[in-house]
Amino acid sequence: MKPLAGTELCEAPHFQNHVQGTLHIQMADGTEFDARPDDVTALPHGHDAWVVGSETVVVVDWWDASNYAKSKDDKQA
Repeated sequence: MKPLAGTELCEAPHFQNHVQGTLHIQMADGTEFDARPDDVTALPHGHDAWVVGSETVVVVDWWDASNYAKSKDDKQA
């Protein structure tokens, strides 16, 4: 995402349930941890994450879910 976002760290907060795979997360303050299936994480802006191993990571992210995948016109309605 870095090339798309143009930032060194992700600046979007996330509140997510981890369904599959392992995601390694590093916070701006240097804190690191792995999120695995059945974990719930609340990540503020300023983090990086990458997949550990070869299993696909699947998460359900609820942050601003009501506006996810809606067009600009739908958000204004």
